[in-house]
Amino acid sequence: MKIVTIIGARPQFIKASMVSREISKHDNINEAIIHTGQHFDKNMSQIFFEEMGIPEPDYNLNIHSLSHGAMTGRQIEGIEEVLIKENPDWILVYGDTNSTLAGALAAAKLQIPVAHVEAGLRSFNRNMPEEINRILCDRVSNLLLCPSETAVKNLNNEGITEGVHNVGDVMYDASLHFSQIAENKSNILEHLNIEPKQYILATVHRQENTDDPIRLTNIFSAFAEAPLPIVIPMHPRTKKKLAEYNISINGQIKPIDPVGYLDMIMLEKNAQKIATDSGGIQKEAYFHGVPCITLRDETEWVELISTGVNFLVGTNREKINNAMTKNYNNLFSKKLYGEGNTADLIIHILEDVSI
Repeated sequence: MKIVTIIGARPQFIKASMVSREISKHDNINEAIIHTGQHFDKNMSQIFFEEMGIPEPDYNLNIHSLSHGAMTGRQIEGIEEVLIKENPDWILVYGDTNSTLAGALAAAKLQIPVAHVEAGLRSFNRNMPEEINRILCDRVSNLLLCPSETAVKNLNNEGITEGVHNVGDVMYDASLHFSQIAENKSNILEHLNIEPKQYILATVHRQENTDDPIRLTNIFSAFAEAPLPIVIPMHPRTKKKLAEYNISINGQIKPIDPVGYLDMIMLEKNAQKIATDSGGIQKEAYFHGVPCITLRDETEWVELISTGVNFLVGTNREKINNAMTKNYNNLFSKKLYGEGNTADLIIHILEDVSI
């Protein structure tokens, strides 16, 4: 069996690392990796391949820094060319990025079966580019590999029942695997001169926040007034927009360059709280038992909200401040995303299903 894996953004590198590791245990499976180039600089891309033992991509399309339409269109064109050459049995796509949609559409047009890891997620906000990507990708996928029972129900509500499997979350596999490695290899806390539980970790990158000067101002104004230092690995787009809108970085805000996965694990595990607009980091906060303040008006990870470990505050300055000063105790008791064997389940399903 031949699998072509499509990746383009750092959360996908993490997920793919676990599945690629599992594929390597099977002599009867060959994998070719296409990196679209959506995340392209060393700290956003290359360091992940080096740290996580991901095989070097067989193809790098180097497509980035374009509008949604231009990026997706060029990715479809580049992926299609590779798929015609490789003629795989399956393509494997992850999450909800432009790379995900481009891979799914290119394969579907060529009648190559699509397996979508992290299928069924819904924020129910179609103003989010990611939501459009999720819906369209799920519609053309043959295997819908869901991270939770909530995702399965979402698909069922849309009339999608064939090829749906609740396999758990491959990010949980990665969290379990890399946590101890990070403990042994990362010195990020010493490098930044910060103590465990004496800082708040923050990430801001989502378009709905970065491209709106009012929302971005509210977020960074609240951060400046935080009760603890705010350590924020600065996404290139966010850095650019802060300068464009003339938003000050002061007070408790401690910006740093983007970090690799092992350093990020250590920053997450040792934070008192995490404030983020990232979908993946919401889950990682849960995996590490750290309360999460979500800087969005809705989230695709609704079970984290209902369980009481994740707190939606949007970009209201007062709500952000209140969430950062509140004490959270004894929140983490349920196992929502499987047993940490998702990558193994995915490979066995791919082997068992014939299209």
